[in-house]
Amino acid sequence: MTEEEKRELASEEYGASKIQVLEGLEAVRKRPAMYIGDVHFRGLHHLVYEVVDNSIDEAMAGYCDTIDVRILPGNAISVLDNGRGIPTGMHPKEHRSALEVVLTVLHAGGKFDKGSYKVSGGLHGVGVSCVNALSTHLTAEVYREGQIFKQEYECGKPLYDVKVVGTTDKNGTRITFHPDGSIFQTTEYDYNTLANRMRELAYLNHGVTIMLTDEREKLENGEYRSETFYSENGLIDFIAYLDANRERLIPEPIYISGERNNVPVEIALEYNNEYKENLHSYVNNINTVEGGTHLQGFRSGLTRSFNAYAEKSGLMEKLEKLKVKISPDDFREGLTAVISVKVPEPQFEGQTKTKLGNDEVMGIVNSIVGQQLSDYLEEHPREAKTIFDKVTLAAQARQAARNAREKVQRKGALSGFSLPGKLSDCSDRDPSKTELYLVEGDSAGGTAKQGRDRNFQAILPLRGKILNVEKAMEHRVFDSEEIRNIYTALGVTIGTEEDSKALNLEKLRYHKVIIMTDADVDGSHITTLILTFFFRYMRELIEKGYVYCATPPLYLIKRGTKPIRYCWTDEERIAAMAELTKNGTVSGYDVQRYKGLGEMNAEQLWETTMDPAHRTLRQVTIENAMEADHVFSMLMGDEVAPRREFIEQNATYANIDA
Repeated sequence: MTEEEKRELASEEYGASKIQVLEGLEAVRKRPAMYIGDVHFRGLHHLVYEVVDNSIDEAMAGYCDTIDVRILPGNAISVLDNGRGIPTGMHPKEHRSALEVVLTVLHAGGKFDKGSYKVSGGLHGVGVSCVNALSTHLTAEVYREGQIFKQEYECGKPLYDVKVVGTTDKNGTRITFHPDGSIFQTTEYDYNTLANRMRELAYLNHGVTIMLTDEREKLENGEYRSETFYSENGLIDFIAYLDANRERLIPEPIYISGERNNVPVEIALEYNNEYKENLHSYVNNINTVEGGTHLQGFRSGLTRSFNAYAEKSGLMEKLEKLKVKISPDDFREGLTAVISVKVPEPQFEGQTKTKLGNDEVMGIVNSIVGQQLSDYLEEHPREAKTIFDKVTLAAQARQAARNAREKVQRKGALSGFSLPGKLSDCSDRDPSKTELYLVEGDSAGGTAKQGRDRNFQAILPLRGKILNVEKAMEHRVFDSEEIRNIYTALGVTIGTEEDSKALNLEKLRYHKVIIMTDADVDGSHITTLILTFFFRYMRELIEKGYVYCATPPLYLIKRGTKPIRYCWTDEERIAAMAELTKNGTVSGYDVQRYKGLGEMNAEQLWETTMDPAHRTLRQVTIENAMEADHVFSMLMGDEVAPRREFIEQNATYANIDA
């Protein structure tokens, strides 16, 4: 075939007839991840958030104070609010009901009209229409103008025109939908995940009542599981919740609020006896996990206020005599803060809405924080002294931590030439293809080294339980040999020109970091310790999707010495034994309960836990940074009672008295 013939064939193969035009909501069903992130657990729950966000927008506009969220049998969702109700009149351009337009047309909604909503979370205008597109069935009921309007849809397509089905003296909207199982890999909603988001929204929008009820199964008392989230004091209550398991240093949180250029700013902060900074920032109720200009404004305003007070009160002179030099990082050690701003036209970096880009917001937040925090320090000298005592200790510890970090860098994290002696590295040098196993104990580490694929799998045995970083000062963390080995093996460094504590991933050596521990209580504790370390010191690895947990089997069913079946749960074991025996009784079979990884030989460990073709890895993600912060501080902090209660409610196995 000549070159000219090839070009003609290519032209025929890719011509006008090959261009797909996706009408209506077909684009959403064709590429759902573009609109809701993914079609797994996170995307499924995002559908609920989109509908609830519409109700919250009504609340922020001053028209709604109650939202009722229900998980229905079959994992359908119902969201009812007492807002104004979605308009149902004829749309002047579309020549159909405005309700149908909102639910079937992308980028349609009142959020694009400044007269309808001053601020709004879902500014892309694709929220509820996406939910409609990705649901096998959706019913919209609107209570408005004394009438009940109704319309139903299947996969985003209306089954009939909007019709009046009754009268009412109420206002509001009820959206009921069932997610499409042909699109989502799971359609089972997790109550706790939804509860965490509803709690967060209640704190961010004080005075709004949000009810969550799970109607899928009744509890032992005959009632459905249900919670009501309501906050009278908003962010002050939020801070109290976040620091419930920490010892606070000042009697009450510092509350800051103000408005400049139609941008309301609300902040609550307090200091505790721990050593990490815990900042949670929001724009229009959206958790901006990557921060942005509002967070920059807060940090600069905080530093400016404290520096000015220290100079004015003579504290800076005392620090100079102690040969202690304060840095901005020191003002944020042990600080818990929630920053919430409402921006009429936010500019987010990327579709994920995780970083605010509006430059003007930085100056607004800086100004409000600077003025009100300065006033607070002047009016509360005792609290100011307590905070500065903490800052002084932080500055002294920072120098010790800097020395410890430099020790880590000198050990080889900077250059990558000197790796930990216990590390059995892989031969491939492409981080996108390689993985590092953090293995509990030398014995299991030895088995993993024998069973691994040396081309792409590296093994780093960890001796016993690593340091609990939740209760350790930073320099103690970097003094820990096991933690230094993790830094060095990964090839990451600490500190950039912008942030002395930032994690530098430029020379990261593996894009899969797999925690592999025994399937028992001790193994779970070690996994939690490692995850606490990653969350507090290497959160970027989790956010990039690089951290996983291995899932070794619990049981081996065998005949003699010959393996017959591996089982990961008690349910699997019971089903397997029933399948292997015709009369339901075991004859000639042995069931071995693995107490540790070391009980498996190299071949068994490979085929059950390390072979990419057969293993199951659980990816570690952060669905809700606020709730993760709360749980880690509760599990790994000093307060025993809340930890005990959490374990009793959530652990599948636990020796509480151990």
